Amino acid sequence: MGRAAPTPSIAVVVEDDESVRDFAAAILEETDLDVIACDSAADALAVMREHGSEVALLFTEMQLSGDMDGATLARTVERDWPDVRLVVTSRPGAAQSVPDHAVYMQKPWRPLDVLVEAERATHAA
Repeated sequence: MGRAAPTPSIAVVVEDDESVRDFAAAILEETDLDVIACDSAADALAVMREHGSEVALLFTEMQLSGDMDGATLARTVERDWPDVRLVVTSRPGAAQSVPDHAVYMQKPWRPLDVLVEAERATHAA
């Protein structure tokens, strides 16, 4: 008898602005999800490779410093982990193409909207 896949229970927050990252993580910590906060897409991708089957939600800024931006990260997660709920954010006027299955939230986003997406992520599994 095979082991059942773990129930997705992790939210990954990707934001290079520490105060925004901490705020989003604090909001998501009020849910049933464990939160892993990352300051780059590369760090988030490493988390996905290690915990992908456990991740319910990826919450990422579109404009990230480093070799990979949030839009590329979201497309990679959509391709490799299609069951992960994607939420992408950016400041007004900075939006890029959003993956088909992603939810876009323009900054400043509302905490309630973040909680609603977390709720959808935990009940989609």
